[in-house]
Amino acid sequence: MRYLHTMVRVEDLEASLEFYCGALGLVETRRFDVEKARFTLVYLAAPSDENTAKDTKSPELELTYNWPDENGVRETYSGGRNFGHLAYQVDDIYAACERLQKAGVTINRPPRDGHMAFIRSPDNISIELLQKGERLAPQEPWASMENIGEW
Repeated sequence: MRYLHTMVRVEDLEASLEFYCGALGLVETRRFDVEKARFTLVYLAAPSDENTAKDTKSPELELTYNWPDENGVRETYSGGRNFGHLAYQVDDIYAACERLQKAGVTINRPPRDGHMAFIRSPDNISIELLQKGERLAPQEPWASMENIGEW
């Protein structure tokens, strides 16, 4: 058995790509527009997994964007947390959170412990960031930051 991908339905493909690629740092590995069924699939991978994902189609995050109907009505989705969360390992949890915060992303669960943080995508999908290796020593402003909302 081999892990392939996690699929997330998104309501605004451009906002989602800005978040996942622009802010979080994932890279697009492939894309399919299926006109007959009216949807787009975009596959993303962490930069260190890009070559593997292009060769083996894993490990990836699949963004599924269902196009508006003939009247311009788009399907909406709720309960972004109902499947759990995505998790990514980062080289420096503090630097990652600082970069995300500068990109306008709310850090819902700051990395007070130098090990773990949570953010949410534009579609309210919870994303866990985990420090690679040993946890880092507590560092301000993160050590005294409160949680914001849910994660």
